[in-house]
Amino acid sequence: MARRISGRSHGDPRAADTRRGTRDQYRPSRDEILRYIAENPDRSGKREIAKAFALRGDDRAWLKDLLRDLQDEGLLEKSRKRHIRPGALPHVTVLDVIGRDDEGGLLGRPAEQQGNGEPPLVSIRVSRGGPVAGIGDRVLAKTFPTDDPTGPAYTARIMKVFEKRKDAVLGVFRVMKDGTFRIEPVERRQPELIVDKEFQNGAKNGDLVEVEPSRSGRYGLPRAKVLAVLGSLTSEKAVSMIAIHAHDIPHIFPSDVLAEAEALKPVALQGREDWRDLPLLTIDPADAKDHDDAVYAVPDPDEANPGGVVVTVAIADVAAYVRPNSALDREALKRGNSVYFPDRVVPMLPERISNNLCSLREGEDRPAIATRMTFSAEGRKIRHSFHRVMMKSAAKLAYPQAQAAIDGVPDDKTGPLLDSVLKPLWDAYAVLKRGRDARQPLELDLPERKILLKEDGTVDRVIVPERLDAHKLIEEFMIQANVAAAETLEAKKQPLIYRIHDGPTLAKQESLREFLQTLGLSLTRGAQMRPSQFNSILERVRGADNEALVNEVVLRSQSQAEYNPDNIGHFGLNLRRYAHFTSPIRRYADLIVHRGLIAALALGSDRLTRGEEERLAETGALISTAERRAMAAERETVDRLIAAYLAERVDDRFDARISGVTKAGLFVQLPQFGADGFIPVSSLGDDYYIFDETARSLFGERSGKGYQLADRVEVRLVEVAPLAGAMRFEMLSAPKPLPGSKRSFHKAKGRARASQSRSGPRGRRR
Repeated sequence: MARRISGRSHGDPRAADTRRGTRDQYRPSRDEILRYIAENPDRSGKREIAKAFALRGDDRAWLKDLLRDLQDEGLLEKSRKRHIRPGALPHVTVLDVIGRDDEGGLLGRPAEQQGNGEPPLVSIRVSRGGPVAGIGDRVLAKTFPTDDPTGPAYTARIMKVFEKRKDAVLGVFRVMKDGTFRIEPVERRQPELIVDKEFQNGAKNGDLVEVEPSRSGRYGLPRAKVLAVLGSLTSEKAVSMIAIHAHDIPHIFPSDVLAEAEALKPVALQGREDWRDLPLLTIDPADAKDHDDAVYAVPDPDEANPGGVVVTVAIADVAAYVRPNSALDREALKRGNSVYFPDRVVPMLPERISNNLCSLREGEDRPAIATRMTFSAEGRKIRHSFHRVMMKSAAKLAYPQAQAAIDGVPDDKTGPLLDSVLKPLWDAYAVLKRGRDARQPLELDLPERKILLKEDGTVDRVIVPERLDAHKLIEEFMIQANVAAAETLEAKKQPLIYRIHDGPTLAKQESLREFLQTLGLSLTRGAQMRPSQFNSILERVRGADNEALVNEVVLRSQSQAEYNPDNIGHFGLNLRRYAHFTSPIRRYADLIVHRGLIAALALGSDRLTRGEEERLAETGALISTAERRAMAAERETVDRLIAAYLAERVDDRFDARISGVTKAGLFVQLPQFGADGFIPVSSLGDDYYIFDETARSLFGERSGKGYQLADRVEVRLVEVAPLAGAMRFEMLSAPKPLPGSKRSFHKAKGRARASQSRSGPRGRRR
């Protein structure tokens, strides 16, 4: 057994003996490895750990095995290229400043939930000359774990302070029949408020307002004063306005940004390749106004590549117009991405750019950055190149229009393009699909719904658009272009922001494994999961009664994709290198990648700057947060629209599917509307219902019968709060027998007793 070299400091791994040829090398203990990782979150990759402990040769192989063992035991998780303790905060994260400690220092918590349980407390240090924050601010910060078991779990150093929000809430101003004023809440847990006349501030009935709650007496509703009138809910596009203001989504372009956009002149051909004779075409939704991408494909003329194809993807050259640190650039970074609501779009860039100068309009000269990719007959990419070009779209097609032409029903526009352009595109897609099938990305079957609105902004109907080969063709072409961008930048050693997607954590894997066991399905153990293992499970339940259930649970076991300069690959797509390149009109990450390509390939002066390279970690965190903000706002808007649509159908019966199970009750989704509501556990009957987290079910203690995630049930709509997007239902379907429910009950009681014994007399785990 190896011994510790004398004289080495036990607490400082950098003091390890580095003499060459010494067989009696020091090997750190498991606790030392775990402590080093906790104390050095930014230097916790395998190579960095080996360097810190001066491990070489066989010792590095030993370290690799030890780290894998620690992951299998749930003591470590792999995050990007680094190792972290389970539940640990990312090294760069967004914090909300919530108060001060006894010494006046700032305290914060993560702006977004990190796993289950109470979010950790963070002590925020203010550096001399650095950004200064106050209570209520949201900040971007670097975090460092502490050893203090009684104090905050982390310290943090502020990198950036976001714009300060007022201590205010949103609501709708209502004039009651007796002439009094009320604020109708737009958040589900927000109470009604009373507004006295002197605090009306010009608000009218139906106005969306920002109000400041004031202290109330012991009785009656709390009071508030109107701070600002944000708009009228009697107009169109009113529902999305609630989400826009609730999530602080910038939606009005400052005057200097608009002036800068209006002053731009069309880019000239000089310095670009002339591709205007190449019949590139755009295929988009029928109502699309901005066109990021155009495609073209031909068989590879190289006799050495029989059956191969050459695919060209041209992307709008936004970098030619939006220069680093300009007013346009700062506003685009602030927005992070365009936000798509059923009733409006909040664009990342002004219309002068997004719908005109950069949009690849049919028959108009437009600058683009294009990649030309050659694939073998098996769908393996052989080579690719990037070009800065001037192009002219040969046609603007909608997905159904292009698909109809391929299916034998061309129209006046697609007919002349069918043999020369469209059929070669579909032939190329058949080749790329072979490569995709061999790669085996994660294949979840979760249909997406689309809300169609009437002219007054209310819901007309909800549909599930058919997923056509035309959609899949564009998707796969874009994926391959994104891969080519990442590979080029990495080969040129150009810093970039990757689109990364981590595999499921060990905790989520174990939870999924336990759930699948209740269905008689198994999932292989091990830290290195592959999408194909999930696909095998999904294939086994295809067409079965529990297909929707398994798809839903597998989806919830996955991590969330994000933007980061540290690459860990993309688990869901099963790709080692991936970066967003194909949508720079609506995503800031793609604009950064475009600038990186311009720098790496010497394509112009509008390249990624040194300052941008140094801030890539910060930029990645900012745009990842903006993306999640947009997703939440879009989801809440759909909930509000559907709730308003169903408000007149209280007491109606609906077919539903259980979409969530908690101790408090059941979430149910109406498949025909894609909307969720809640059934309180107290309304399920006179049995005592127990929550089985493993089986995602609630079952009765006496009967053993209950309800499980993805069950199809019949419900009655009891109550609707349209502005909050909330609906309450009553369960009409009888509970069903749940295999193993009694056993789960006794196991749950045993876990509770074990937890209590470990926690000590006060119930606190030490």
